[in-house]
Amino acid sequence: MKEKVLNSKIILLIPAYWACLFDEIITIVFQSEQYWKGDLSKADEGNPIGAFFMAQHIYGLFVLCILWLLIIGAAASKLSGRKLKIFVLFVLIAHSFGASSWISNHFGFWYAIIFMFINAVLFIECQNIYERRNDFKTIE
Repeated sequence: MKEKVLNSKIILLIPAYWACLFDEIITIVFQSEQYWKGDLSKADEGNPIGAFFMAQHIYGLFVLCILWLLIIGAAASKLSGRKLKIFVLFVLIAHSFGASSWISNHFGFWYAIIFMFINAVLFIECQNIYERRNDFKTIE
C-alpha cells in the first residue's frame, strides 16, 4: 500500500518537476556568454534566490536546481491529499510563470500561452491518474 501511495505521488509530481526543469533549463540557456565566461554581474535571473546563487559562482544555479528538486520531493513525500495538490500546483504555477517570462521575451506571447496550456493539461491528466490510483471519488 505504501508503494502505491508513493507511485501516486510521483505521478502528481510530474507537472511540477517538468515546469521546474523547463524553467531552470531555459534560464541556463539564455544566460549571456559573458556570464558563462565568469562575469557574474551578467547573471539574468528574476528570482532573488536564484540571482543570489548565480552571483556566487557560474554553477550556483545548478546547485540551487538540485537542492530545489530535492526539497520538492521531500516536501511532497510528507504531504498528502489536498495539501499535496496545493503544493504541486504552487510549484507548477511558480515555474510556469518564471519560464513564461523567458519564453515571451524570446519567442513571443503565444508561445508562453501554449506553454501554460500544456502545463494545465499535464496537471489535470496527472491529477486524474493520481485520484484514480487512490480511489478518490471527489477532490479533497
